[in-house]
Amino acid sequence: MRAKAVICREIDRPVVVEEIEVDGPGPGEALVKIAACGVCHSDLSATNGTIPFPPPLILGHEGAGEVVEVGAGVTDFKPGDHVLSSFVAMCGTCRYCTLGRPALCEVGAKTLYTLPDGSLRTKDKTGAPLNVFSGCGVMAEYATLSVKSLIAIPPDAPLKQASLVGCGVMTGFCAATNTAKVEAGSVAVVFGCGGVGLSAIQGAAVAGAAMIVAVDLDDFKLELARLFGATHTLNAKGEENIVKTLRKLTGGGADYAFECIGSGEVAAQAYGCLRKGGHAVIVGVARPKDMTSIRTASLTFEEKTLSGSYFGSARPRVDGPRILDLYKAGKVKLDEMITRTYTVDEAPQAFADLQAGRNARGVIVF
Repeated sequence: MRAKAVICREIDRPVVVEEIEVDGPGPGEALVKIAACGVCHSDLSATNGTIPFPPPLILGHEGAGEVVEVGAGVTDFKPGDHVLSSFVAMCGTCRYCTLGRPALCEVGAKTLYTLPDGSLRTKDKTGAPLNVFSGCGVMAEYATLSVKSLIAIPPDAPLKQASLVGCGVMTGFCAATNTAKVEAGSVAVVFGCGGVGLSAIQGAAVAGAAMIVAVDLDDFKLELARLFGATHTLNAKGEENIVKTLRKLTGGGADYAFECIGSGEVAAQAYGCLRKGGHAVIVGVARPKDMTSIRTASLTFEEKTLSGSYFGSARPRVDGPRILDLYKAGKVKLDEMITRTYTVDEAPQAFADLQAGRNARGVIVF
C-alpha cells in the first residue's frame, strides 16, 4: 500500500513528506486508514533529539482512523471499526496490565520505534526500512499497527476530534483524574497551556476543582486556558518568584500542581507552590539530563508528594471512550482545541507553528 507520510530524516532538521510503502498486516496486526493525526509536542521532541528515536522515523502517535484489513488471529477488530492509536502498546498479560496500569505495560516500554515484535511494515521508495514513532507512525495516510496499540471508539465519534484523545487529551485529562485524583473543591495549578496542559485543566474542572490557576508565558494560551476551565491565569514572564506569587494567589498553596512542559526547573516550581499534603504531578517530558532539585526534608515534614504521570496513568481502552462520551455530553472540549488543520503536504508548516507556539493543537487531516 502506497501512502504519504511525515518523516524525520535528520535531527534538528525540518520534517519531510515522502511517499512510502506500507505492508499489509501480519498476525495480530491491523492496517488502518488514518483520517487525522494530531501534531504533538512529543513528535517535535523526536525531531530535536529530546526523545532519542533513531531516524529515519515516521512521526505520529495521536491518530484516528478506520480499520481496512486485519491479520491472522485478530478477533477484537474488524474492517470498518473506528480506532485510535495508542503510543503505549498494551499486552494485557504483564504485571502492570493485570494490575490495571497498562500505561506502564512491559511490552509497551520496549515498543519504541518498531512494532512490538521488533519488526517494521514500512519502507521508503528505495526499499530501506523506516522506523515508526512508538510503534505507531500514524502521521501517514495508512499505517499497520499491532492490535496492542489500538483503541476501539464509537462509530459516531468524529475522527478529527477523536485523534486528540489518543495522546494529548488523555495524557493531561487523566493526569488530573487518574494520577492525582483531584478532589472536588480543591485548588490546582497547571504549568504550561499547550494541548496537554489544557487537558489537565479540563480534567481538574470535570473533577470539581474550585480554583484552577493556569501558568504560561503566552497570553494567547492563557486566554485559551480560561476557555477550558481555568479560573485564574498567571503570565510567568517577568515574575521574580513564581512560587511565592502562586502561594499568595492560592491562599497558602495549591492542593495539586501539574507540570506540563518538560522542565526540571518548572517541576521544582510545581512542587514548591504546594501547600502541606499537596501533590505535584510531572507530566511533561524533559530532556534525559534534566534534573529537579527540591528540599528533601519537605517530603517528611510537609507530607508533600512528587510523582510522575505517563499517559495520564490511563487505561486507554476505558478512558479513551470515556473522554469521548464526556465530549458528546458537552463536558469536554475538543473542537476548541484544534487551532488549525493541515494537509499532509503542509506538515513542515504544522511543525513550525508548533515550535512557535501558535496552536493549542494542530491536526493533519488526510
